[in-house]
Amino acid sequence: MIERDDIDVIDIVTPNHTHAEIAIAAAEAGKHIISEKPLALTVEEAEQMYEAVKKHKVKHMICHNYRYVPAVQYIKKLIDDGRLGRIYHFRANYLQDWIMDPNFPLVWRLKKEVSGSGALGDIGAHSIDLARFLIGEFKELVGTTETFIKERPIGEMSGGLKAQSGGNEVGEVTVDDAVAFIARFENGTLGTFEASRFAGGNRNKNKFEINGEKGSVRWDMENMNNLEVFFQDDEPGLQGFRLINCTEEHHPYVGAYWPAGHIIGYEHTFIHLIHEFMKGIVEDYQPTPNFEDGVKNQKVLEAIDQSSETKQWVKL
Repeated sequence: MIERDDIDVIDIVTPNHTHAEIAIAAAEAGKHIISEKPLALTVEEAEQMYEAVKKHKVKHMICHNYRYVPAVQYIKKLIDDGRLGRIYHFRANYLQDWIMDPNFPLVWRLKKEVSGSGALGDIGAHSIDLARFLIGEFKELVGTTETFIKERPIGEMSGGLKAQSGGNEVGEVTVDDAVAFIARFENGTLGTFEASRFAGGNRNKNKFEINGEKGSVRWDMENMNNLEVFFQDDEPGLQGFRLINCTEEHHPYVGAYWPAGHIIGYEHTFIHLIHEFMKGIVEDYQPTPNFEDGVKNQKVLEAIDQSSETKQWVKL
C-alpha cells in the first residue's frame, strides 16, 4: 500500500507495537496518516512518529473519535465562551467488563510488549484526550494500577469475544486491568480518573462531569446525544441540571443529518473525524487530534505508570 501511487492515506488499525514502523514508512512515502490510539508503545516512539510526519509534511490524526461527539464539541464551545467560568473539577470514568472471565484468553491487549498498557492505554487514553481537549494540559498526577487476574489461558479469539483457550497452558498478564489517578491541570483544575475492564455490568461506560464557577455539565457515551447542563445563575427554585438533546442545528455537525430530535450514533463520531481529516487535506491545514496530541497523551500514560511504580506524584 505504501508503494502504490494511487493510495494517499494510510489508516493504522494494527496492534500498538507496529504503529511506529508503519507510520514512519508511510510518512517517508508522502502518505497522510490516521493512527489508532494510543499512538505508540513509548513516548520515544511517539516522538519519532511526530517528527516523521512534520519532516515529510503529511497530514496526520490520531483516532480519538469521542472528541467528535456533537455534545462534546458543544461542551467545548460552552467552556471557550466562558459559560462555565473557571473550571474547578474534571472527573471521568471509562468502565468495561469484557475480560472479567478468568478463562478469557491471553490476547494481544493483555501483553505489554504488544499493547504498552492495559485499561490505561486502551480506554483511559480516551479520557485523557477528552480532558486535554476540554480543560487543557496536565501539570502533575499521582496514580495506581492493578492487575486482578495475573495469568490466563494461552489461546485465540473466535466468535466475537468468546474465549477459545489452547488447553491447560497459561501465560502471564503483563498489563493493568484497572487504573485510578488524580491530576492537577496547568489552569488549576483538579481531575479524577478511573478506567477499568473489571466493572461488571458496564459494557462501555464512558462518561465525565465538569464543574465550574458558573455551571456544570455531564455527558455519558451510552446516551451520547444528551447533555446535562446546570447554570449557577438560574433563579432559586428552578436550579438543577437540564437535559439538552444535541440534535439542533446549533450543535456541531448534526445539521448535516436529520431534523431536530432525530438522534445520530457511534459511527458518526468517526464520520466527523474523517470529515475533519479530509478537510485538512483539501484546505491544507493540520486537523486535531493529531500526532502532537498523541505524544502529549503518551507522556501522561507514561507518567501514570511511573507514579504507580514509585507511589509518588509525577510532574509533566
